[in-house]
Amino acid sequence: MSERIRLVVDGKPAEIDADPAMPLLYALRDDLGMANPKFGCGLAQCGACTVHVDGQPTRSCVTPVSAVQGKKVTTIAGLGTPERPHPLQQAFVAEQVPQCGYCLSGWMMTAAALLRDKPKPSDRQIRNALVGLKCRCGTHMAILRAIKRAAAGTMA
Repeated sequence: MSERIRLVVDGKPAEIDADPAMPLLYALRDDLGMANPKFGCGLAQCGACTVHVDGQPTRSCVTPVSAVQGKKVTTIAGLGTPERPHPLQQAFVAEQVPQCGYCLSGWMMTAAALLRDKPKPSDRQIRNALVGLKCRCGTHMAILRAIKRAAAGTMA
């Protein structure tokens, strides 16, 4: 049975007719036509589907779309713009993090929430925040450097 679900995605109001139990990931990709986040494991174990829901990193593959009714959903596309990229987006480019890019939503959305809450995190805090995220390309060290660069405010 479908319900009308209203939410705000990347600052824009959106409405979909969907089964309330459908994962948010499917609503974003299939109903709203977004390219990100990605489907990784479907079990909230890899992070490729991470978005912010009212500012909190959330695995969209296991979050029912009904749970975001009336809430603000931010994807990696809503973090910044080409004209005004988020500091993490700048740092990921500066550190040449992207390989295939499939996992970037998990890393970047999780790190953005961390830096918002702890602008100058320790190495341990960074590593703890990133537990459970996967990158098959093996760019973990570059990701850590990018997060530290964003925290230090050194984008050049």
